[in-house]
Amino acid sequence: MASAAAPPPTPSSLKRVVAASLIGTTIEWYDFFLYGAAAALVFNKLFFPDSEPLVGTLLAFLTYAVGFAARPIGALVFGHYGDRLGRKKLLVLSLLLMGGATFAIGLLPTHATIGVAAPLLLTALRLVQGFALGGEWGGAVLLVSEHGDARRRGFWASWPQTGAPAGQLIATGVLALLTATLSEAAFLSWGWRVPFLLSGVLVVIGLWVRLAVDESPVFKQAMEQAAARKAAQAEQGAEVSAAERMPLVAVLRHHWRDVLIAMGARMAENISYYVVTAFILVYATEQVDLSQQTALNAVLIASAIHFVTIPVWGALSDRIGRRPVYLLGAAGVGLWAFPFFALIDTGTFGNLLLAVTVGLIFHGAMYAPQAAFFAELFATRMRYSGASIGAQFSSVLAGAPAPLIATALLADFGSSTPIALYVIAAVLLTLLAVGVARETRNSDLTELDPDGPAGPAEPGTADTGPEPAGRTV
Repeated sequence: MASAAAPPPTPSSLKRVVAASLIGTTIEWYDFFLYGAAAALVFNKLFFPDSEPLVGTLLAFLTYAVGFAARPIGALVFGHYGDRLGRKKLLVLSLLLMGGATFAIGLLPTHATIGVAAPLLLTALRLVQGFALGGEWGGAVLLVSEHGDARRRGFWASWPQTGAPAGQLIATGVLALLTATLSEAAFLSWGWRVPFLLSGVLVVIGLWVRLAVDESPVFKQAMEQAAARKAAQAEQGAEVSAAERMPLVAVLRHHWRDVLIAMGARMAENISYYVVTAFILVYATEQVDLSQQTALNAVLIASAIHFVTIPVWGALSDRIGRRPVYLLGAAGVGLWAFPFFALIDTGTFGNLLLAVTVGLIFHGAMYAPQAAFFAELFATRMRYSGASIGAQFSSVLAGAPAPLIATALLADFGSSTPIALYVIAAVLLTLLAVGVARETRNSDLTELDPDGPAGPAEPGTADTGPEPAGRTV
C-alpha cells in the first residue's frame, strides 16, 4: 500500500530550492555557453591558427560539439546515482566538475605555446563540461518539480530553465564588456581567459547556496517506500524490482515511449537555440559583415528578454497544459526560420535584435514547460534517469552538431536557405513527438515505480485529466 503523500513545502523552503537550482544551472550554463561563444570568436585563432578562418571556426565548433557527446554519458551516470542516492548530492558534484573544467580552460596554454597538445587538452576539458552538464539539468529541474505542487509546477520548474538565458546573458555580457574595453590583441592575448577564471568564484557561490537546501521530499518518500518493499521482498524471497536494481533498465522497460517523446521534443528546441545564440555570431560577422560587438550585444539583449518570458510560458502551461504551449513554440520557430535570416541580412542592428529576440521568445515556449513535462513523464525512482536520458541523448543529434551543420551549410552554399530548412525539419520532428504525447499537467509525482501502486494525489489537487503520465500502460 502506498504511503501518505509527501507534505507540501512551505513557500520559503520552495523559494530556497528554486533559488539554489537557478543559481546552479546559471553557473553551469554560463560555463557551457562561454565555451560556445569563445569557439566562435577566439578558439579558431588561438587553438587552430593554421586553418582558413571558416575552417578554423568549424574545427572550434567541432570541439564544442564534443561536449554534447559526453552529455549522454553524464545523463546515464548521474541519472543512475541520482535515482539511488538522491538529487542533491549529484547536483553538488556536477557543479564542482563543470566549474573546475571551465577554470582550467582559462589556464590552458595555446597552440603557439605547446602546439597540438593545446587543442587536445581543450577537447578533454570540454568532455568534462559535457559530462557534468549531462547530469545537472535533470537533477535541477527534478529538485524543484518534486518540491512544488502540481497546480503551479510548470511555473516553478521553469525557473531552473531560466538558468540557460541567465548563463548566456552573463557569458555574453562578460565577453561583450571585454571586447569593448580591450584591443583585439589584448583580448586574444589574455582577455579571453578572464571569463573562464571567473567561473571559480561563481562555483563557490553556487556551492554555498546549493548545500543549504533539503533533498526532494518526493524522493525521500520514495526511498522509504522502496526500503519497505525491499524488506518485504527479502522476507518472501522475491526478486528486487528493476527500478531498485538499475533505474536505466526500468526506464527502458516501462518508459521507452516517453524517452522517445522527450528526445523528439528536444529537436526543435535544441537546434533552434544553438543556431540563434551560437551560430549567429558566425553568420553575422562572416556573412553580413557586422562587428563581433554588434552580434554579442544583440544576443545579450535578447537573452535578457528570454529570461523574463520563460516563467510566463511556464505559468501558461499550468493553465492550458504543457502540450499546447510546447506546440505553439515549435510552430513559431518553424514559421520564423526564413524571416530570421532575412532580417539579419539587412545588416542593421535593430533587425538583428528583432530576429534573435523573436526566435528566443518562441524557443522559450518550448523550453519553459519542458522541465515539468519531462519530470511528469517518469516515475520517481527512475525519473532522474528517464528525464536526463531523454533530454541529453537528443542533444547529441540536435544541439551538438547544430552550429557545425549550420556553418558547413553556409560554407557550401553561401546562403541561409539550407539552414532555415534544417531548422524547419527539426520543427516537424518536434511537432510529431509532442503531438502524440499525453498531456501531463496535474500528474502525480509520488509514484514509486510502475511495479507498484501509484502514490496518492498531491494535497489540494484533483486529477481531472488523463491517467498520470508516470504510469505506462
